[in-house]
Amino acid sequence: MGNGVREGPVEFPKDVEPVTAAHLPAEDNQEKKKVLNSLMSGALAGAVAKTAVAPLDRTKIMFQVSSKRFSAKEAYRLIYRTYLNEGFWSLWRGNSATMVRVVPYAAIQFCAHEEYKQLLGSYYGFQGKALTPFPRFIAGSLAGTTAAMVTYPLDMVRARMAVTPKEMYSSIVHVFIRISREEGLKTLYRGFTPTILGVIPYAGLSFFTYETLKKVHADHSGKAQPSPPERLLFGACAGLIGQSASYPLDVVRRRMQTAGVLGHTYSSILLTMRDIVREEGLVRGLYKGLSMNWVKGPIAVGISFTTFDLTQILLRKLQHGGGEER
Repeated sequence: MGNGVREGPVEFPKDVEPVTAAHLPAEDNQEKKKVLNSLMSGALAGAVAKTAVAPLDRTKIMFQVSSKRFSAKEAYRLIYRTYLNEGFWSLWRGNSATMVRVVPYAAIQFCAHEEYKQLLGSYYGFQGKALTPFPRFIAGSLAGTTAAMVTYPLDMVRARMAVTPKEMYSSIVHVFIRISREEGLKTLYRGFTPTILGVIPYAGLSFFTYETLKKVHADHSGKAQPSPPERLLFGACAGLIGQSASYPLDVVRRRMQTAGVLGHTYSSILLTMRDIVREEGLVRGLYKGLSMNWVKGPIAVGISFTTFDLTQILLRKLQHGGGEER
């Protein structure tokens, strides 16, 4: 009718490609695969590393929560007496609780680290490139904090099982039940604050050191990826630096976690530190067992980082028929 508008077919510019929904599910699936790969690789890394050093870990905890003076000779005697009195497998007592905690902890930590690296890379404009030092440290700290917050009660249970005879707690579930009934649910988070304060430098420095050594290696060797022995060495250095920086808070955490079964009362971080220093001295108290950690820690962290990287590479090759390594 006479409205002055010409009717006819509507034409779209030929150089504009219609947006289809087909690309979005593909990207979503790719992201889901990446997250799943990180979770699986992290879980395996944590399980392998912790099982390898479980006897040393249990021995370290037993010294941390007692007033006995630590030495390599005394550590050996404790391991040997435990073996004679309780049997070979008693050296892994508490390892089932460790696995219940470590598998989700490591899975969350490694997966969160990959996601935080991506987020910080986008924020600072480093997409596809290695992060600079400060964001690299922040990504590691955030990953460790995230994992610790989610899995902390399991760490409490593991510490209790490590320092008590098997007659006291028959299973992981039994620990939860007894603590809830006799000490209250809030006990499951006793020592949480020193844990988080310790995780920030530990995870931050560990991931920072490992990622930095890989980058320096790539820059100087011209190789995109280090070999497995080199990964183990880089991980060992990362563990040595990270655990040395956060060790006093680890001692405080163990004391607060096990106070209910060892007859002590520790109400705060500062008071716990004060009591330890007054009774045992600064170095002998707050750094008790550190020399064992210098053996155990680098081995565990080296195995953990190496297992994670190699599992990631293997999963990607299986999925893509031999894609590029990271």
